[in-house]
Amino acid sequence: MNWKAVHRWLGLSLGTVALVLGLSGALLALDPVQEAWQAPTAPADLPVATLVQQVQQAMPGVEEIRRLPSGAVAAFGFDGDQAQARYVDATSGQLLGNYQPSSMPRWVKNLHRALLLGDGGRWGAAATALAMVLLSISGLVLLVRRMGGWRHVAGRVRGTLAQRLHVLAGRVVLALLLLSSITALTMSASTLGLLELEAGPEPDVVSSASTGADLAPAQLPLLRDLGVGDLHRVNLPDAGDPTDTWQVATTRGQGWIDRHSGDTLAWQEATLAQRLDDWARVLHTGESAWPWAVVMGLAGLCVLLFWASGVLIWWQGRRNAVHIADNSRLQQAEVLIFVASEGGSTWGFAQALHAALVRAGRRVHSSALEHFQITPTAQQVFILAATHGDGQPPAHARHALERIAAQGGSGVPVTVLGFGDRQYPAFCAYAQAVEQALRAQGHASLLPLELIHQQSAQQFARWGEALAQALGQPLAIDYRPRLPATTALTLVERRDYPGQADRPTAILRFAWPRQPWFARLLGCGLGRFEAGDLVGIVPPGNAVARYYSLASGSADGFLEICVRQWPGGVCSAHLLGLKPGDSTQAFIRANPGFTLSGRPPSVLLIGAGTGVAPLAGFIRRNDERTPMHLYFGARDPATDYYFGSEIARWQAEQRVASVNTIFSRVPGGGYVQEILQRDAERLRKLLAAGAAVRVCGSRPMAQGVGEVLDALLAPLGLDVNALKAKGRYAEDLF
Repeated sequence: MNWKAVHRWLGLSLGTVALVLGLSGALLALDPVQEAWQAPTAPADLPVATLVQQVQQAMPGVEEIRRLPSGAVAAFGFDGDQAQARYVDATSGQLLGNYQPSSMPRWVKNLHRALLLGDGGRWGAAATALAMVLLSISGLVLLVRRMGGWRHVAGRVRGTLAQRLHVLAGRVVLALLLLSSITALTMSASTLGLLELEAGPEPDVVSSASTGADLAPAQLPLLRDLGVGDLHRVNLPDAGDPTDTWQVATTRGQGWIDRHSGDTLAWQEATLAQRLDDWARVLHTGESAWPWAVVMGLAGLCVLLFWASGVLIWWQGRRNAVHIADNSRLQQAEVLIFVASEGGSTWGFAQALHAALVRAGRRVHSSALEHFQITPTAQQVFILAATHGDGQPPAHARHALERIAAQGGSGVPVTVLGFGDRQYPAFCAYAQAVEQALRAQGHASLLPLELIHQQSAQQFARWGEALAQALGQPLAIDYRPRLPATTALTLVERRDYPGQADRPTAILRFAWPRQPWFARLLGCGLGRFEAGDLVGIVPPGNAVARYYSLASGSADGFLEICVRQWPGGVCSAHLLGLKPGDSTQAFIRANPGFTLSGRPPSVLLIGAGTGVAPLAGFIRRNDERTPMHLYFGARDPATDYYFGSEIARWQAEQRVASVNTIFSRVPGGGYVQEILQRDAERLRKLLAAGAAVRVCGSRPMAQGVGEVLDALLAPLGLDVNALKAKGRYAEDLF
């Protein structure tokens, strides 16, 4: 089942009705709270006989006594011709204030139960409750998928403000909404006559001796042995009718008592349907448990948050949707492109490939991967497959591998291009699974499997060049990333490091332009960020962003990066040319696989050169003083020790437990891998105790670090891949 589609369309189609029911339900939740404050709760073990006797003394004309859902007791009767309804102090029998069933306007209840439409509205409310069950189940499934499994459900939520609100609220109340919807269905079934509550017709009973004296309540065994905690109501016999009987309704059933002999004349056990209905009312309304009513009322209010944030997410998705132009019919196309994408970004690459092939004179058909089919006219097939979560396929393509296997082999080459993030252990796992399935079926390939890291435009361009060469014709793939809206960042401070003559470096600090909450809700502005997230800088006159790891979080009140001049680098030259007061255009890109979350017992921070930037950010925000151990390598301490003075201060503040540095351009120097080897025994103990690892720098450096850590982890039966699989090891490489 496509849970994402179910969740989206149920939310959009029935969201307004669900919103009305949720808000009216939140109002009705005030009733149990108000009732609980109007009278004291009766002791559950107080005998009903004692209660009745006390009430009779205080209200001689009493005819009925009820234990209300709140636990309070109310008595009903007459004082002469004047009807009375009073709260009762069950321990003393003293009459309290007048009983008022509900101060909530009747139309609110009618709105919640029947949408102000009578019996037809009751059916509508029941249908909405059923839809809410499916909406809640699909929401729970999507929540688990988004967070990467049940063990990560409580982890940090990333994305736009609307996405964070939707997920955070869902994490708290989805289970409550599911419970509320199921109980609403149960109550609707009894209201609509689909669930029979009555045990049967009332028995025709009369007192056996019409002239005998009435027994006192304490002489009636059923009332004497029954506690008030199990009572629903007790009806006293009519003083003017000697054949009338006592009638008592309890959680277990109802009985009729002879007023003269005290015998139980008849007893009807509560049916299973009655018990289910009773529990449904308690769980749905909070009756008899006012704190639970508050919880359910808040859950009802959260429907407003779900609806608003869900509509915003849908609108933002529609706004960013990719549309394929010149899409030929499947049966007429020479080139087929099939796409598997969870968030839609992979379609941008497919659009660029599709357009380039069309310009080259090919008839091209692009479609989702679940429609995989090789037609007689096809000459080339391309599959662009993204990996979702922990190595999973995008939801829409969950059965695509079965379809591929059912197609069988053909002579048409099928080329796979994978998209993923190396931060995750199962990097491009789904694309690799597609590749294996195709080769197992005997499909040829025009190019070997290529795996694109973090939607790299440069890597995709290189693949396009290889494709053009393999096709033997020019192929101008003009892929332009669909960048988010940018915000102007103003430089407020810079610290320059000369380094090499042609490779100057600077730490640049920008002011964080705070945005109103409503702007962030609409996806405008820079939004919040953490150290280790990425800032995309868009230099003037260039449509391609360059990403830099952040050395600060929004809680610091500024945005800080470390930039080194790259030969021919347009963005680095632009940034290093800025002076305080100048501005640049930027946006935030979350990097959840790398940022620190949870509470690891200790953290190993390993970096070289400008890769120390996010590691410095982690140390800066280490307010809880988690033991952090920094291993840093550079060329020369006089010119390349970025954040050196801050690191010394943070060490004095115990934000970093130990600092280990090494420099390659000084006598006796070396590389960061060497200080790891020298400290192998301590590292092994820290890793055995559950330390998390963050590595930032060049790929060759990270490869060397991985080899060293694999060697020292071997005696523990672990390796770097095992740590990655547990979420303890992450890299941010360039």
